[in-house]
Formats: sequence, structure tokens, C-alpha cells
Amino acid sequence: MEIRKGGADDTPAILAMLDSAVEWLVAEGRTGQWGTEPWSTRPAAVERVGEIVRSGTPWIAEIDGEAAGTMTLTPHPAPYVAPADEPEVYVHLLVIDSRFRGHGVGSALLAHAVEETRRQGISLLRVDCYAGSEGLLVDYYRRNGFTPTETVDVDGWPGQVLAQRV
Repeated sequence: MEIRKGGADDTPAILAMLDSAVEWLVAEGRTGQWGTEPWSTRPAAVERVGEIVRSGTPWIAEIDGEAAGTMTLTPHPAPYVAPADEPEVYVHLLVIDSRFRGHGVGSALLAHAVEETRRQGISLLRVDCYAGSEGLLVDYYRRNGFTPTETVDVDGWPGQVLAQRV
């Protein structure tokens, strides 16, 4: 696996990975996180992905030259999360193409986020995730070194903010 810095040109690949994840979630009967419609077919979602990519640094994990996962790191949280009272790195759009589930792509990207945060001389790394589905994502982030901090509710979407000191 290789992790490379991405850019705006990677937006179609990021959208394809999000679409793949939605398809997998729907097949699992877990539609609360991202709904049932592909991201690439929803203009507001496409615009939001573009905004996130433009406001930060996307990272692309590749396996055998194929985009397997992605995340974008920014110096600020999502609009529905209060900013920290210190410099931070925030993980947005961590997603794995469903073909590469179980290959450690997400954990590798999160380890890269820790190293990138450290490289920037910042000690706070945060992320938010969907807190429904019995907290499966919250548990995933806990296993990757994050601690839950506060909850958020975005128009009925239950979210959990997590932090890690690096």
C-alpha cells in the first residue's frame, strides 16, 4: 500500500469511493450514515466534497495502483463541530472503497494522519463520525487510538467527535 498526497484532480476518485461505500452500506441495511443515493448523483454532496478537498490536503491510499481509500486533513472541523481552542488537524471523508475492506486501509490512513499531525508540530487530531449502527464507527476509531469527546446532532444525524493526542 502506498499513501500519496492528492489534489483536486482526485475528486472523481474520492466520489467513486464514497459511492462504493454507500452501495456497501445499503447492502448491509445500514442507510442511516450516508443514505441510499450515491454521492456523485447529489449536487450538494459533490460540492461539499469539492469544498473539503479545496480546504485541506487529500491523501489517497493505493493498492496495486488503484485508489483503495482516502481522507482529507484540514486545520478545522466540519461546520457542525465547534473548533478546538488550540491548533488541530481534522480528518474528513475517511472512506475505503468496498473492494478493499479488511485490508487495513483505514488504519493505515489514520496512522498517516497521526504522523502528518506530528510533522506539522500539532498535538491534537480530531475526527467525527456517524454514531448510529450500535456505535460501530465509534468503536473503530477507538481501536485506532481516538477517544470520544462530544456528540453532535446534525438534523437528526447522530454524530460523535473523537480526539487523539499525538
